[in-house]
Amino acid sequence: MFPLTEENKHVAQLLLSTGTCPRCIFRFCGVDFHAPYKLPYKELLNELQKFLETEKDELILEVMNPPPKKIRLQELEDSIDNLSQNGEGRISLSQDGSIASKNSNLNVCNVCLGILQEFCEKDFVKKVCQKVEASGFEFTSLVFSVSFPPQLSVREHAAWLLVKQEMGKQSLSLGRDDIVQLKEAYKWITHPLFSEELGVPIDGKSLFEVSVVFAHPETVEDCHFLAAICPDCFKPAKNKQSVFTRMAVMKALNKIKEEDFLKQFPCPPNSPKAVCTVLEIECAHGAVFVAGRYNKYSRNLPQTPWIIDGERKLESSVEELISDHLLAVFKAESFNFSSSGREDVDVRTLGNGRPFAIELVNPHRVHFTSQEIKELQQKINNSSNKIQVRDLQLVTREAIGHMKEGEEEKTKTYSALIWTDKAIQKKDIEFLNDIKDLKIDQKTPLRVLHRRPLAVRARVIHSMETQYVDEHHFRLRLKTQAGTYIKEFVHGDFGRTKPNIGSLMNVTADILELDVESVDVDWPPALDD
Repeated sequence: MFPLTEENKHVAQLLLSTGTCPRCIFRFCGVDFHAPYKLPYKELLNELQKFLETEKDELILEVMNPPPKKIRLQELEDSIDNLSQNGEGRISLSQDGSIASKNSNLNVCNVCLGILQEFCEKDFVKKVCQKVEASGFEFTSLVFSVSFPPQLSVREHAAWLLVKQEMGKQSLSLGRDDIVQLKEAYKWITHPLFSEELGVPIDGKSLFEVSVVFAHPETVEDCHFLAAICPDCFKPAKNKQSVFTRMAVMKALNKIKEEDFLKQFPCPPNSPKAVCTVLEIECAHGAVFVAGRYNKYSRNLPQTPWIIDGERKLESSVEELISDHLLAVFKAESFNFSSSGREDVDVRTLGNGRPFAIELVNPHRVHFTSQEIKELQQKINNSSNKIQVRDLQLVTREAIGHMKEGEEEKTKTYSALIWTDKAIQKKDIEFLNDIKDLKIDQKTPLRVLHRRPLAVRARVIHSMETQYVDEHHFRLRLKTQAGTYIKEFVHGDFGRTKPNIGSLMNVTADILELDVESVDVDWPPALDD
């Protein structure tokens, strides 16, 4: 059943005669159910013309416009070939070529600039899907997003004023919200086509996004008059190439008086010569997160790459030994590493290890069985004797918050080998075993002042346990509040940590070796081996 009524006839006739396409006519007549938009374009045009037959049985035909630029389909085929060769998700198309259906002999709509003519037919959807499939991403659903040229908003505004004026003559009103949004209509038509072609649902929460960016160079100056009338709406931004963003244009259109707009811009809008061009089609996958715990057995391995003034000091790091494998397997572009605290380059991490999480950016592969993750963990562990990883697992972004939650309230256990300048006996260190919940004040250590602000941090040493080695050495096991600087608690850092082992024993003390024995953060969940 044709969706327009006798009441719409006059507006539909006016719009068609001024160069507006059938689907845009539906939008301005408030047709808000999907089915009519999905009909093939030529069928729609025929139906509309039948509906608008005059009493003399003459057809109202579209106003003749200059023919559009010839669409270069060969260019599209070439770019698809290029995509499958380099595996990239992003394609740039030259401005004078566009992806289009075979309806290129149609007159270009003066409102949507061909979006609801050329770019929602099956041919166009197929071409986009070829690029998606060639991009090498793994996905079970997708979000489809489009970016339209901002001048479309100006043309829509002009068409709205024209229709509003016409309806006013019949004592009818038309609010901006009564018009079906271009993006809505576009989704109604294309979403089922994409879903059918790719065999997966369109899901707004999907992490996999396919985005198409349209441009229309011929009408790019349509927006420019707005900057003179509403200059405060168009502020330059560092990350924007043009001040004429869709948001800025909409802001200006909401401010401008109707009479000022009508003086500056033609109503109805002029008919363009060519349809929009496709600037780029991009595929991207939201980040995935992998967590686990690591042990570090080397006293010559930093947690993160050690680079000073652009020069690498040590050849590897915990971060790289783990993430290099993950990057390769997940086929990700980059990563971000985080952990529950950090140890110095010369400190080992033993026991159950330290919790860590890695964000993998734009991964092409995302589906793994628990067995495959176990094999990945084994591969990491076999590749180096400096680290070992356990409890490797996929986690959500939200779950990473548990690693950082109440970090300073957590406890950590350390083992230190300590040297003293004075000769000591076993009885000289036994009193340390009786000290519980010792409160200390630590000024930011001299060694980290270059990267941490100067502050005094109050910390708690919950308990100490000593083991005599010889006249100048003993082992000290400490349970402390997370965030305590252990080395400074031993040697005092020139009096910046008070009290310290040296002041408590009335000796000069220094730390020769330090191991982290446990990080008491119950995350990520332990897995069965």
